[in-house]
Amino acid sequence: MKGRTPIGIIRVVLLAIALLATGCSMVGVKHVTPKEYIAQRRSDVLNTRALSDSTVQTLNVVALSRDGCAADFPHCTQTILYSEGLDDERRLSALSELWLAYGLQQTDKNTPVSDQALSAYLQSARYAYAYLFYTARDPGERAFETRQSQVLDFYNYAVQQAVGSFFQRLPQLGTNWTSAPVAGWNLLKPSTDVYLGSGDYIPKELIPAEGLRFSGLRNIYRRDGFGSEFVAIGATPADTGQPWREPNYVPLTAVLEFPGDNLASVLSTTDVRLYAKNPYLDNSILFDNQTIPLAANFTAPYGIWLARSGFAQQSIRSLFGRGGLSKPEVLLMQPYDPNRLTVIMLHGLASSPEAWINVVNEVMGDEQLRRTYQVWEVYYPTNVPVAVNLAQIRRALDDTLHHFDPSGTAVASNHIVLIGHSMGGVIARLLVSSSDDKLWGVVPQRADLSAADKQKLRQRLAPYLQFSPMPQVTRAIFLAAPHRGTPVARWKLARWIGSLIRLPLTLLEEGKNITDSMQGKNAVPGTPTHLPNSIDNLSDTDPFIKASSTLPISPNVHYHTIVGVYKAKGPLSDSDDGVVPYTSSHLDGADSELAVPSWHDVQETPQAIIELRRILRVHANALHCLQPESGPQVQCSSAP
Repeated sequence: MKGRTPIGIIRVVLLAIALLATGCSMVGVKHVTPKEYIAQRRSDVLNTRALSDSTVQTLNVVALSRDGCAADFPHCTQTILYSEGLDDERRLSALSELWLAYGLQQTDKNTPVSDQALSAYLQSARYAYAYLFYTARDPGERAFETRQSQVLDFYNYAVQQAVGSFFQRLPQLGTNWTSAPVAGWNLLKPSTDVYLGSGDYIPKELIPAEGLRFSGLRNIYRRDGFGSEFVAIGATPADTGQPWREPNYVPLTAVLEFPGDNLASVLSTTDVRLYAKNPYLDNSILFDNQTIPLAANFTAPYGIWLARSGFAQQSIRSLFGRGGLSKPEVLLMQPYDPNRLTVIMLHGLASSPEAWINVVNEVMGDEQLRRTYQVWEVYYPTNVPVAVNLAQIRRALDDTLHHFDPSGTAVASNHIVLIGHSMGGVIARLLVSSSDDKLWGVVPQRADLSAADKQKLRQRLAPYLQFSPMPQVTRAIFLAAPHRGTPVARWKLARWIGSLIRLPLTLLEEGKNITDSMQGKNAVPGTPTHLPNSIDNLSDTDPFIKASSTLPISPNVHYHTIVGVYKAKGPLSDSDDGVVPYTSSHLDGADSELAVPSWHDVQETPQAIIELRRILRVHANALHCLQPESGPQVQCSSAP
């Protein structure tokens, strides 16, 4: 370095540094794991409480940061709203997430939503709404983009929070209003088609369906789409004496609309309208001339209804005659629809609608079956004789059908499918059978009865022993049904349980009158009356069950059997389900028979449910039932 000045040395060093710098990349490469990749792509304020990567990038474009936005939120949102460096999609999606994050920060789960939080949720929903419908591309063009899925989630969650808050404020608004100021916004009166029974369209309780899970239900059936899913709960129906019960637990999909003809008018409006839609009737909604699929949760109302029903205790009390149910009820699982075929389910001994927990859920969860069928469940006291239940259930079904369809011409009133389990299967078979005069032989009577006494006796017994098939039913499915009784009913334990059963007083009085009619003038006053209860009737030696097992099923009815096989050793004919022998549940002439490795509760097995769904499809196809793409109406052109 001799002869070089310090300045020269410095210049050489600087030049070397410059040369090295030009040879080094300013960008590094890092490989991330699949988990990290998914987190970067899909994490957002809803699932991690941190802003999504897309929103953070938007902030970077306009020289903002997360901390800066947190410190001065109005400046942050205004900068994004008016920055020329962003296109509408990036601008609106980021604003939707930022306002949602702000609303979440202002929300305390233990207190009602404040005006400040409600306004933030409405801002979030409006920006998401504008992104979806008022940007250059329509939703279909972004169908595979993660960002649109995120924005849809922002909208649906913001709607959930806002609608829940609106619902809490409805009592303050009364009934005679068309618009009302709420949290700085103008709430337009809701439009709804969600019927809650008893002529009511306003819920008494509204529960978000998002996040609900149910023990005892194998699956949650829902439909992805636009809007927030709720369970709308109506008032407990008054007991007016009629046998039918319309559902007061129904699905509701809430949608918020921000009126406007273009992006500028949507972003400037403070009007907001709530649409409350029934997802059984509405598959979609029309916005900005676009048909948008609606979200729905079909399991949540059913699950909450069952969880609150108290059926387990009621059914036991009813069996022993210690209160509970006293007469059959027809429970509609969804608001009556004249354009859907009807499936009627009857449970078994000591049971209730809980016997059909997964069956009904799986039927309602199947898109094709849901559009084609509606489910009714018959809930009846299982302590009384089979013949009495048969007569009362038939009357309840006739009254229900006449109430909803007096002319009997609706799709719902024709080609009905009956499904019965255990004793419910026995009753279901008798509902499609003809008795003629074949059951009179089970009635013991004195040979010296006068003609007048015989006529009197016949009149008293006719409602129980004289019946014809329900003309509306054209298909029936019997599951583990003891058509010829079961020896289990003769076991010591069964007889002991039967001895604990109390029959209704009115039935005992009727039984006394019938007994007196049997004895005629020779009746002994005070003679105790013995009426067989349901357990007596299910014995394979019971006269009624033996006689009724020979009754012919209507030729207009296609029928199927599903039997359980519990620890079978040998041929099927020697098997049973632990309660009912195969020889009792088997029926000649059935369109199909399925044996399932199962205990007596075969109806809850996946194999039986798959078979039920198959049979319901066969029924619909045989009727040439068509499901139009435009709506839920079913059109059936001929009988099977």
